[in-house]
Amino acid sequence: MGALFLFVMSSSIKKDVLNNWGYKTGIVYGLLISALGALLMYPFIDGAEQGDTPVFYLVLVALFIVGLGFSLQQTAANPFVISLGSVDKGSQRLNLAGGVNSFGTTIGPIVIALIIFGSTPLSGDELNQMIANNEIKLTTVQFLYLGVGLLFLAAAALFYFSKKLPNTKSEEEFEPAKKAKNTLIVLTILIALCFGLIFNTYTSSGVHTDSVENTRLLLLVIALAAVIGCVLFANVKAKKNPEGWGAMKYPQLVLGMLAIFTYVGVEVTIQSNLGELLKSVADKVNQLNPLGLKVMNDAEIAPFISLYWGGLMIGRWVGAISVFNPSKGLKKWLLILVPYVAFGVILLVNFGKYSGTEILLFSLCVAVQIGGFFLAKDNPIATLKFFSILGIIGMIIGVFASGQIALFALLSGGLFCSIMWPCLFTLSITGLGKYTAQGSSFLIMMILGGAIIPPLQGKLADIFSIQSSYWVAVLCFVYLLFYTYKTKAALQKQGLSSQD
Repeated sequence: MGALFLFVMSSSIKKDVLNNWGYKTGIVYGLLISALGALLMYPFIDGAEQGDTPVFYLVLVALFIVGLGFSLQQTAANPFVISLGSVDKGSQRLNLAGGVNSFGTTIGPIVIALIIFGSTPLSGDELNQMIANNEIKLTTVQFLYLGVGLLFLAAAALFYFSKKLPNTKSEEEFEPAKKAKNTLIVLTILIALCFGLIFNTYTSSGVHTDSVENTRLLLLVIALAAVIGCVLFANVKAKKNPEGWGAMKYPQLVLGMLAIFTYVGVEVTIQSNLGELLKSVADKVNQLNPLGLKVMNDAEIAPFISLYWGGLMIGRWVGAISVFNPSKGLKKWLLILVPYVAFGVILLVNFGKYSGTEILLFSLCVAVQIGGFFLAKDNPIATLKFFSILGIIGMIIGVFASGQIALFALLSGGLFCSIMWPCLFTLSITGLGKYTAQGSSFLIMMILGGAIIPPLQGKLADIFSIQSSYWVAVLCFVYLLFYTYKTKAALQKQGLSSQD
């Protein structure tokens, strides 16, 4: 929503708002908006009681404001990071930024749990008991968001007062993209209608029958079709007449929008449905889940979710090595050592929660990832190609195998997804020139894949089985592999280097 609003505003005033501000200033404004949302949580929660529905809606408003700030930060930060040096190493700089982000994702849940609960993440039963005993105070949540708001303000001040960070702008004149704007507005309306109807099925009274579940599935399919249909419509129309399409006249950007949609969707859906896979009961006599492992509770599942997100951190740390310009010999050693150092951080954060076999299996997955980095040689297209293939293989093993082999094949998805965002973003905005900021906002809009693909897989799991529903992840990786070939051809046709 935030990225769309920015684009519509730019089109209305016929001036690229983000480019007019500069990327650094855009990041500052995004941080300030997120700070506002976080700080609003304090008065919104004040005096609330359990089951207070009006307060719940106010909390959603505050989180929506935080999200608007995030969208502006993402829209500005990605081209900002790429602009800080040579374009050839833009994806590596994005990896460095993503590696810091992934480190926060790895330790964040534990830090928050310590602040709110006074311990590491709890099982669902333990959490319910604490709520029943009134051991969780809303004042703790208030001060947590107050602290988060102050951190946003501190980050904004750091960017604003830094003299070494350039406020990069493009000198080229902005051209409105009326056709692209209208297409994306239609897409937004369709998505809003679908999710509005889905939310209504949860808030309306009555028993949730099979017909209600089928309605939700249908609405999710319609939302998915709307995204694919609108993007492909733009691609076809822009080929015939590029006028009025702005950045969407570039095939690498349009196909990249679908790739970002797919990538975010698969990254989120693998772990979103993993918990249900591990806790569901397939064998009631022996209490085994569909993978043939013992049924787990939330506390037992948490370390595996942490391992998945930690895999993203591992890949991004490795992808950032080239930013520091190590010698050729040193780089080879770093490609081997850095992943296991990052893995060591994950083990430290989750100390004592993995068996020796589990550590060995994930170490082997990391070794496969290292092989992929050696083969790709810092090439965005080759990197995306190899890791898409590895993702396909991992998900297929997860669908057909059982036991810990299947579990760690699915967990390897985090390792293989880790490097994709910077590759996709860099390739998608290559050659866009004055449309770079516009293209960046289009790409950020497509993170809604994380809101469509995971629940769609969940509904398919209800119809078939949760393990077989991971074919959705296979299809996502297949499209990402397809994107590498189409984008390479598109860039070469425009006389741009595909670095392959």
